[in-house]
Amino acid sequence: MNAIKIMVNGLPGNMARAIVQKALTDKQFDVIPYSLTGPEIEEKTVVIENKAFTLVPPDQKKHFIQDHKKWIESAIAIDYTHPTAVDHNCQWYCDNHIHFVLGTTGGNRVRIVQAVQKADICAVISPNMGKQIVGFQAMLAYAAKEFPGLFEGYSMEITESHQKGKADVSGTARSLIPCFQDLGADVHENDIFMERNPDIQHKQLGVPRLYLNGHAWHTYSLVSADQTVTFQFTHNVNGRSIYVSGTLDAAKFLHNKICQGHRNLIYTMIDVLKGN
Repeated sequence: MNAIKIMVNGLPGNMARAIVQKALTDKQFDVIPYSLTGPEIEEKTVVIENKAFTLVPPDQKKHFIQDHKKWIESAIAIDYTHPTAVDHNCQWYCDNHIHFVLGTTGGNRVRIVQAVQKADICAVISPNMGKQIVGFQAMLAYAAKEFPGLFEGYSMEITESHQKGKADVSGTARSLIPCFQDLGADVHENDIFMERNPDIQHKQLGVPRLYLNGHAWHTYSLVSADQTVTFQFTHNVNGRSIYVSGTLDAAKFLHNKICQGHRNLIYTMIDVLKGN
């Protein structure tokens, strides 16, 4: 089987770098030596595992696709850029018939879905690429469907901590709000507390210093009206390996769907888990 050609966008960012490092050691993947990057990035190239990657800023995307269109169209883009770039990048993928895996949070998700459905491509889109965390989300969704109102009268607090470079509120936390609401909890997106201060993360939350630059800690606390009962759900991730493996599995899943002739479809990590 030919290697799956991928273009990892978001270098020199940590998540994109981690995916490139892993993919370069996996014979199932052929990593294209280019990466979309932000307008603020001054570097022209990034070297990873002795392979040089040319960085493509927004104002060079048009020329880049003109020079490499046939090559890029056969690849799957993996996007870990920036929340402010999501809408433009996804429209660029659609306009140029590039299938993609979107791990970046943010953007207008409704508009992105509509764009993919109009284009001759497929995409995997998920606010979280960690398969085990996605499985946890699915369990909560099942509970919300089967036991609506279970936590009626309970107040709720959500705390999420990520490296200070993460610009927006956790997409994972936001995605679970509807589940907890269906379960009866009094909670809204503006109730999510976002911690980005490394000193507080280490001293108060207990995040190891080694992972201050790469972690995702979430705690969901439910308290009864009389404050005699507390439930807590916690998932703490140090490092990025869980997201790297999930993202590459999503790319393999998408490649299989493309080979089967599927087009104009959006998949989630639930689809990846099920192998549908």
